[in-house]
Amino acid sequence: MNTVLLGTTGVRAPKIISGMMRIADKTDEQIRELYMVAREVGIDFFDHADLYGFKHPGGGPHFCERRFSEALGLSNAEREQITLQTKTSIVDDEWHYDSSYEHIVSSVEESLRALGTDYIDVLLLHRPDALIEPDEVARAFDELESAGKVRSFGVSNYTPRQIDLLKTAVRQPIVANQVQLSVTHSTIVAQGLASNMVKEADSLTRDGGGIVDYCRINGITIQAWSPFQKSFQDGVFLGDDEFPELNALLGKLAAKYGVTPIAIATAWITRHPAGMQVVLGTTTPQRVTDAAAGSDIRLTRGEWYGLLQAAGHRVP
Repeated sequence: MNTVLLGTTGVRAPKIISGMMRIADKTDEQIRELYMVAREVGIDFFDHADLYGFKHPGGGPHFCERRFSEALGLSNAEREQITLQTKTSIVDDEWHYDSSYEHIVSSVEESLRALGTDYIDVLLLHRPDALIEPDEVARAFDELESAGKVRSFGVSNYTPRQIDLLKTAVRQPIVANQVQLSVTHSTIVAQGLASNMVKEADSLTRDGGGIVDYCRINGITIQAWSPFQKSFQDGVFLGDDEFPELNALLGKLAAKYGVTPIAIATAWITRHPAGMQVVLGTTTPQRVTDAAAGSDIRLTRGEWYGLLQAAGHRVP
């Protein structure tokens, strides 16, 4: 498993992250198998959120965190071998966002209990909050860091200006920004290619100033969620008739490299020089193994751009 630097921490992390969003209905045995397969292929980074599992019958906030802890029962030694990342700021009761001091601190305290650990390696603010008060976030981060409860901090789905606003008060480095990215949902990558091309959709900057370039300049690791989704919550592009050209090319490259198409779709993201991580949402162990193989593939420039074009983007 190839690795990347996690922000400016100096710590190297695997290019592939195992996401725990969908484990609510899994048995202890299934969760253990998913975890062990991830570890076997070199994934020691596990992504959570306080929200995950809130829709499950008998679940609620922090449910997937608890299922993970209960199923694995990690020893202190094994806990030290992995990275646990979780997120906060989405509230399901009268759906809203809350990045207040009180909510961040109380959510972390509950995440620690749910995960059965003394510390969280990385805490992300899950969604931009229009009512954010950077001073409150800074107070929460300072308290959690000084108490040893959170080691690093980041964001998710933030634009460059939203990060800059946060940094007016927050003194800790923002080590990661988790954003939606797949070869078909790739405007944040493609938009700069068509700059000054008036009639091209990708000539417009849609993320507040180029989030990929901003993160590279500022030493922030991009984590790509929904890496195989067509767009937002409308299914995967792998094997979908809506993308015949893309799937044909994925199959051709898979045959060339001796892997499966999901590995090539993963490699398209990890090939980017920004040093991105891919957050897998699958709970199927074989798909974890297949996708992880993509971290070791370095697509040629022609192959990378070919996939971008086959996904529907114009390369002028």
